[in-house]
Amino acid sequence: MASGKEIRNKIKSVESTRKITKAMEMVAASKMRKAQDRMRAARPYGEKIRRVAGNLSHALTDYSHPFLEHRENPKAVGIIVVTSDKGLCGGLNTNVLRMVLGKMKEWDSEGKKLKVTALGNKGFGFMMRTGAEIVSHLVGLGDTPYLEKLIGPMKVQVDAYMNGEIDVLYVAYTRFINTMKQEPVIEQLLPLSGDLVGSNTHNRWDYIYEPDTKSVIDDLLLRYLEAVMYQAVAENMASEQSARMVAMKSASDNAKNVIGELRLAYNKARQAAITKELSEIVSGAAAV
Repeated sequence: MASGKEIRNKIKSVESTRKITKAMEMVAASKMRKAQDRMRAARPYGEKIRRVAGNLSHALTDYSHPFLEHRENPKAVGIIVVTSDKGLCGGLNTNVLRMVLGKMKEWDSEGKKLKVTALGNKGFGFMMRTGAEIVSHLVGLGDTPYLEKLIGPMKVQVDAYMNGEIDVLYVAYTRFINTMKQEPVIEQLLPLSGDLVGSNTHNRWDYIYEPDTKSVIDDLLLRYLEAVMYQAVAENMASEQSARMVAMKSASDNAKNVIGELRLAYNKARQAAITKELSEIVSGAAAV
């Protein structure tokens, strides 16, 4: 059994750790509410523009945008991986990176080339370790998503798609379900799919374009990409803060349990020392 002094030192160490995790839990809870508000504010616009873009993929127009052209037997794939910059958020990054790694192995077995854009320090470091071809990256996203920061890395992949260097573009991120649950997903960005509006053809719309088809569709599809990327990052940030709050609360609770066990062990060691001293005193008195 460890001595009383060693146990006291352990108790102090765990108490210091618990103070840190408790503070991080409170900070994450505060940031989580703001991140969830931003994410919920972005969802209606994102869902609506997805539906409009999905309708465009079935519309009969005199102009065919490259984003609407499905390419047979794709030879190269691009993927934008959204992760957090910091850790201590449970399995948030691990889950989405494990899913991406599985898709990477699948594409590699099919002989498809891969170009990666990493948003977030954790994803960037992971892709560096796997040896993937990273064509653009962005770290230091902060707690608030800014569209002007996201456009640059995303444009590298869009230009590659326009130039025929990749045939399909995906985005991988963690979708916010609720505070206790976050779901890693991989969605196809380009080319546009009619699956965005579901399988019911009666819910699909065609449109009248003013002033002309080309200018409207060009601008609309760029807004679609920007909205989807902003929503993906906003969802990931809300998921990150929720996961961090839950992880820090769990760590604080575990530290509290450890402190209780250490105090019990300390009391036992202290009682054992007192009992030993009393026995020695009684033995000495009896010898006299």
